[in-house]
Amino acid sequence: MRLANKRALITAAASGMGRAGAELFAREGARVAAVDRDAEALKSVVDGINANGGKAEGFVADLSDNDAVTRCFGEATAWLGGIDVLWSHAGMPAPSEFEGFDLGRYERAAQLNVTQATLLASLAATGMHKQDKGSIVFTSSSSGLVGSASSPLYSSLKAALIGLTKGLAVRYAAEGIRVNAICPGMVATPMLYNDFMADSPFSREETEKRFLSAIPMGRPGQPEEIAHAALWLASDDASFVTGVALPVDGGLVAR
Repeated sequence: MRLANKRALITAAASGMGRAGAELFAREGARVAAVDRDAEALKSVVDGINANGGKAEGFVADLSDNDAVTRCFGEATAWLGGIDVLWSHAGMPAPSEFEGFDLGRYERAAQLNVTQATLLASLAATGMHKQDKGSIVFTSSSSGLVGSASSPLYSSLKAALIGLTKGLAVRYAAEGIRVNAICPGMVATPMLYNDFMADSPFSREETEKRFLSAIPMGRPGQPEEIAHAALWLASDDASFVTGVALPVDGGLVAR
């Protein structure tokens, strides 16, 4: 088991990639604190993990509230008994328009994609610093590596996470704390279909066709594929890897 006896906190763990990660990390031996704002869905995830012999507990929090972030982290790490792994996965789309964009919506996206992730990492680094080891994984995006014409604002927020990843990796490398980012491309999750594609001026079929045409492998990724990449970055298999922004995108950014 690649995460045997590790204490892991995963945000946005009630669906999609976060859910796949919570289930996978638990199968690989981690004690998992799963965080999400959807209490019902989160309970389903946690109950499923525990029923299958894993160890998990759910913590309901709206991470758009910084006080909730701090409270949730304290409760989760108290249950875990510390922290070895943080997968800061929570995020949301930003406005697709640029001229005349909705400032309130942008600020909510900045809070969820960058601010709360930064705060969580700061709290986690404090705990990891005391034990001279740990792994922090951010979820950025392929849009943080290459410009997104459909949402330049989203690109800017996800690029900020990559900058944070590199800075923290250098800051904490000598202390045994590794910091990396995973950069998913198009992944078959509810957010893809309900949020990203919903902003498109084209039909869902046309939008999906346009998305897929940019991916050399010709298909969307699956949540489990992203979770496996996050598992590798979190585990000791990646013990000499820090400061990396890893694309998991079917070849999208290789063009």
